[in-house]
Amino acid sequence: MQFIFLKLYAGLLLVFSCGYLNAQVAVPGQPLPSWKEGMLDLHHINTGWGDAAFYIFPDGTTMLFDAGEMNPTDERAFTPRNARMRPDYSRRPYEWVAYYIQKVAPLKEKTTIDYAAISHFHDDHFGSWYPGAKLSVTGKYSLTGITGVGELIPIQYLLDRGYPDYNYPFDMKGLQADKNSGEINFAKTMQNYFAFTEARQQRGMKIGRLKAGSRTQVSMKHAPVKYPEFYVQNIKANGLIWNGKDSAATEFFPPADTANRATWPSENGLSLVFVIHYGSFTYYSGGDCGGIVSYGDAAWKDIETPVAKVIGEVDVATLDHHGNRDAVNEFQVKTFKPRVWIQQSWSSDHPGEEVLRRLTTPYLYKEPRDIFTTNMLDANRYVIGSLIDRSYKSLQGHIVVRVMPGGKEYYVIILDDSTPDMPVKAVFGPYISKIKK
Repeated sequence: MQFIFLKLYAGLLLVFSCGYLNAQVAVPGQPLPSWKEGMLDLHHINTGWGDAAFYIFPDGTTMLFDAGEMNPTDERAFTPRNARMRPDYSRRPYEWVAYYIQKVAPLKEKTTIDYAAISHFHDDHFGSWYPGAKLSVTGKYSLTGITGVGELIPIQYLLDRGYPDYNYPFDMKGLQADKNSGEINFAKTMQNYFAFTEARQQRGMKIGRLKAGSRTQVSMKHAPVKYPEFYVQNIKANGLIWNGKDSAATEFFPPADTANRATWPSENGLSLVFVIHYGSFTYYSGGDCGGIVSYGDAAWKDIETPVAKVIGEVDVATLDHHGNRDAVNEFQVKTFKPRVWIQQSWSSDHPGEEVLRRLTTPYLYKEPRDIFTTNMLDANRYVIGSLIDRSYKSLQGHIVVRVMPGGKEYYVIILDDSTPDMPVKAVFGPYISKIKK
């Protein structure tokens, strides 16, 4: 009788413990439980108007990766080709990103961003100047994307691909206002960015170029000794790619002739790439890097292959270039073999059907995989059809990856992006992190 009682007691204790743990992770219909020390939270914020990801490291150090805000004067901005702004149009995208960060940040009363990184200089990743944009308090720059977030929340250290010269593959500081480099208002957008960085540096913000190969440039600020199994490995900046061994990086691109645009790598191809490690857990993010070489293009425009070679398998991977047709090549898919794919999307181009077929086929890797997207437009579903519903676990919402202390397991949590309250919509997991070879 005593044995039966003890066995029953142990079973009840196990049920209670599991229920308590799940409640700490998330419960559908309830607010997302606050981050706790030891967790790694990876928030993929959906405004519908560009990429933004906010990370909380195990000791509470914070990092923002991109803060996109597309140009509202672009002719396609309010067409079915683009996503609606989430949760609504009562604020600008930078305001919604800042709102989200303040809602989930460890120190809500004194929210700061320890690191902010801009993957590359396209509006859906760092914002676009446009006529009528709200001005900063000083009046020296317009608020859009990263400049708007940085006005509302102090950024301690800003990283990009160009500092300090901004002269690769051409002189971006000397760009004339009538030269748009393929994007609406690009020259004015860069001038606005430079005005922002100059003004914020005067108030103590540091700025630097991401150092490909470094695993110390982005580090924990509060308790690094407590979490020695956590680090951020910088993989790529411009054409420099980590060698996979020490802190060195090698130049992958051939020399560019500033006078010959045909020799320039694309702005997408210059994206920053990094990997976050926490114990056995590994997370990849690579901006808009491409891996499919178009007819007549040089082989070096496949950037995903050399990057994947030095990274190997991961647990969670964001889709390069939102899953557009020039990205997520076969080599990357079969090398990364992630359990979870995350697509940050805003366009009817995201994903390309051929990309989705690469993601889902067992011929590239047999292991199971779950795919999540921040937005799925009707236009995609009309063209691609039922493959979308068969392939995705979630088609709409903020995507949070919550890695439990130590990094052995993690959950994917979908938050409702249609309301500022952001209740939990669904919880997936636990997923078990891979033991890397």
